[in-house]
Amino acid sequence: MPRTDPARILADLQAMRDFGRFKTGVHRPSLSEPDVAARRWFAERLEAAGLEARIDGIGSVFGFSRASGPKLLTGSHVESQNKAGWLDGPLGLIYGLEAARAFAQDPETRDLGIDVAAWFDEEGHFGSFLGSRSYVGLLDEDEIDGARNRYDGTPLRDALERAGYGGRERVTHEPGRHVGYLEAHIEQGDTLESTGLKIGVVTAIVAIWQYRITAEGAQNHAGTTSMARRRDAGLALVRLLGAIDRRFPEIAGERTVWTCGRITLEPGAPSIIPGRAEALFQFRDADPATLTRLDAALRELIAEANRTGPCPLTLEVMGQSTPALMDGRLQDCIEGAAGGRSMRLPSGAGHDAQYLARVMPAAMLFVPSIGGISHHWTEDTAEEDIVLGAQVFADAAERMLRGA
Repeated sequence: MPRTDPARILADLQAMRDFGRFKTGVHRPSLSEPDVAARRWFAERLEAAGLEARIDGIGSVFGFSRASGPKLLTGSHVESQNKAGWLDGPLGLIYGLEAARAFAQDPETRDLGIDVAAWFDEEGHFGSFLGSRSYVGLLDEDEIDGARNRYDGTPLRDALERAGYGGRERVTHEPGRHVGYLEAHIEQGDTLESTGLKIGVVTAIVAIWQYRITAEGAQNHAGTTSMARRRDAGLALVRLLGAIDRRFPEIAGERTVWTCGRITLEPGAPSIIPGRAEALFQFRDADPATLTRLDAALRELIAEANRTGPCPLTLEVMGQSTPALMDGRLQDCIEGAAGGRSMRLPSGAGHDAQYLARVMPAAMLFVPSIGGISHHWTEDTAEEDIVLGAQVFADAAERMLRGA
């Protein structure tokens, strides 16, 4: 059994935390100065561990094992959400790095290979899972040409060039190299913490169906337009969202979630009736039948609002991903390594593993999140849970490589 080094794991995580430190978390957007520096640092750590390190043309960092035997791919991401947590991404990277070091130091596992990947832009500053999608062949040059930073409009090509990655070849999947893919992550919820269990064995990664809902009304004076003749686009939109919130619980699955993440009113002034309103809305589930049922209900509610209300509503599909099932054998390997301290659960968040699952067997391991907090600088995990998770990760990786 390869033995991981708790002090080394925690030291590496703390070192990565210093790149873009913000309060107790980090602010490390994709291709920002802290992000580029962190990628360089991680490549150096991979090289020091005996791996062949490379940063490719989309900004993903790779460490390739030189072992002669079967190889397992591990990975996660370097960048963070804005002013967010320090473990979302780096935890999986350091687990992969530490597994590679532990395997190399143990004569019994020295011939087993751990490849490590730090996928670019999992957090979506320039696009959607650009690094892992590039690796599996789902990112073309036209999409890269058109990609812009969602916050400041910087073209991705310019940002890659400034980072020193412009013109580099993109690394792609090599069929037959890997027995599978293993990714570790904080849970980002409170299921493990509430049950007292320490390891989550992910069964599936949910699909995310995203929409833009628009209401068209009539902009007018808030003081001189009677209630009877108003066409208030904001009110029409809010009423629809209320109808969704009443209808969805009747047809949702046990773990279905839905969110209106942004509402925009135009012109957005206190004394003007909104002439146009827009909402960004999404729901998530791992069951295709549930997703289809929710989509149908959303369309029915909009049709009903259009029959009875004064403000036409339109629905635009922004994205409808597919649920990704994790491999059953690899799940068993994690469960066996956890020794009775695990539970199986779906991931309510998207991860690079959902794209790796398209080209090889894939699995994910969760460790608890304190208070279920994520995407906020107070996100944290107890040190003993970090250390335990790293050892379970290495043990599970050995089982996967030996065909257990």
